[in-house]
Amino acid sequence: MTDVLARFVVQRRRAVVRGTEPTGPAEGEQLRLPAVGHHGDVSHVAINRAYWDVLADSYARHARRHWAQTEPTWGIFEAPQSRVPMLPADLVGADVVELGCGTGYVSAWAARAGARPIGLDNSARQLATARRMQTEFGLAFPLVQADAECAPLVDASFDLVISEYGASIWCDPYRWVPQAARLLRPGGRLVFLRNSTLLMLCVPDVGPATDRLLRPQAGLHRMSWQSDPGVDFHLGHGDWLRLLRSCGFEVEDLIELYAPADARKDYAFVTAQWARQWPVEEVWFARRR
Repeated sequence: MTDVLARFVVQRRRAVVRGTEPTGPAEGEQLRLPAVGHHGDVSHVAINRAYWDVLADSYARHARRHWAQTEPTWGIFEAPQSRVPMLPADLVGADVVELGCGTGYVSAWAARAGARPIGLDNSARQLATARRMQTEFGLAFPLVQADAECAPLVDASFDLVISEYGASIWCDPYRWVPQAARLLRPGGRLVFLRNSTLLMLCVPDVGPATDRLLRPQAGLHRMSWQSDPGVDFHLGHGDWLRLLRSCGFEVEDLIELYAPADARKDYAFVTAQWARQWPVEEVWFARRR
């Protein structure tokens, strides 16, 4: 990767911490990241690793609250586990891997439910926060720095692969979904939360989602933004279904998440009013054949 540093102005456009946005850098503040031109000379894996190493301190500020939760909640409007059961009820003794674990709170929830989790993330600084939380909360499980598109884990070793705004948006689905299939035992479950496809079609490069389609769904895949140096990935529903089936999965459910009627918090990339009318997130549930 080049040693030259470039400056990018950051507008928060996607949710990557549930229910909150990082407290810094603020809108309009500049981040220093490796120069990548139009992302043509550096892989998305390297771009996103650098991006998340920069953002790690901002997300560390929220880690303690997430680790301390007694009931899991999901997505930016914190849908309760009782309504969106991303963690199966029968987790005692289950082997779980979280792809893109960030500060590790989902893996911590799984461990408290009796599972044996492994948290995997691309960012060393995010994992450093996860290790601090493990020490503070007295909860230990393996943490692995690696790319979820080539996870260094043994085939057919897990009962659940889970991702909430981890590999589910920051990795190429045509690479990470086959990895999830490889890691799961027959009958194992894949559960992941991502931005809704509709949201990604309605979000401008800067500013919140509109009530207009701003880009085609045809060919939707890798997305880069003038306002944000990260690279993320999104597919249409038909492409998701074909990909999952081709990797040996049967889709069991798809839950679309909306803002609750009393939601008042707006985000830079979506308002509560928009999210009350259209799905802001999707949770996919699939089982390995």
